[in-house]
Amino acid sequence: MRIFVTGGAGFIGSNLVRLLVQQGHAVLNFDKLTYAGNRNSLRDLDGNPQHQFVVGDICDAGSVATTLASFKPNWILHLAAESHVDRSIDGPGQFIETNIVGTFNLLSAAKVYWQANDSVRDSFRFLHVSTDEVYGSLGPTGLFDEQTRYDPHSPYAASKASSDHLARAWHDTYGLPVIVSNCSNNYGPYQFPEKLIPVVILKCLRSESIPVYGQGENVRDWLFVQDHCEALLQIVSKGQVGATYNIGGNNELRNIDLVYALCQLMDELHPREDEKPYADQIQFVADRPGHDLRYAIDATKLKRELGWEPKQDRVSGFRKTVQWYLDNSSWWKNILSGGYRLERQGTSNSPVV
Repeated sequence: MRIFVTGGAGFIGSNLVRLLVQQGHAVLNFDKLTYAGNRNSLRDLDGNPQHQFVVGDICDAGSVATTLASFKPNWILHLAAESHVDRSIDGPGQFIETNIVGTFNLLSAAKVYWQANDSVRDSFRFLHVSTDEVYGSLGPTGLFDEQTRYDPHSPYAASKASSDHLARAWHDTYGLPVIVSNCSNNYGPYQFPEKLIPVVILKCLRSESIPVYGQGENVRDWLFVQDHCEALLQIVSKGQVGATYNIGGNNELRNIDLVYALCQLMDELHPREDEKPYADQIQFVADRPGHDLRYAIDATKLKRELGWEPKQDRVSGFRKTVQWYLDNSSWWKNILSGGYRLERQGTSNSPVV
């Protein structure tokens, strides 16, 4: 397939692009290279004729339309988004612009392209990748399923909920072959160092305090990013048009328990020079506004209809992740130093294939 991926230089996007290329697909990676976009996350694909990188903004309707017309994809996998809750609280405007207006531009351009190209009419799919945060907060029991009422609490979650509604509206109104996925918290290689798991690992390595909101009682379902990418490929290739699929890791943990588990892995894999436990670096900080207590995904539909379930559990996935950050210090050091920002020049020389 010829696949147009938005946000392919981000955390989930780079892992997805790599999987698609490994599967033999031709990928056009359309990414604005905001602060979280990093060309170094895909250096292993430099020169690969199956991967073309284009610096592009989904808020630029003309650029989106021109690129679609040139590349002629069978599938669009839409991952480009502003995604950090804390940043959405401090500056919600960019989240409205990217997540809502950008998705509108992409859907509009996709509709025009799909209607004008008979050669891809039957195979065309638009997969809109979203989050479980649109559902709001769970109590101590229960799970989010595909029928759960939307109840977003942060500007980020509200902007993603809006984009989900737009995606479904383009299917219902125009017949665009849209599928929506909502996933739980991802973790794994190439995650930007502002998210909880890389924060803990890098704070350990830099002998800095490890901040934990409140008392760490918030519960999340953790999904290994490569499991998520395999689920997305199953959904776009075999999922029902117009449907929604929830993707979860079957891996609920309180934040404080996750932090302790990561510290214990660091104790084992990279002990402190003074031989003290990394948990000594934990520091509780004031909770953030509107912090949802618990998220948990019911992925039964995805398993029942498409046969997907996560391969990694909390032991294997977290160990793989900690080891990856230990083995790839040049990647994250380049981000912490700001060096990666200086490398954003032009587009890849890889041809459109």
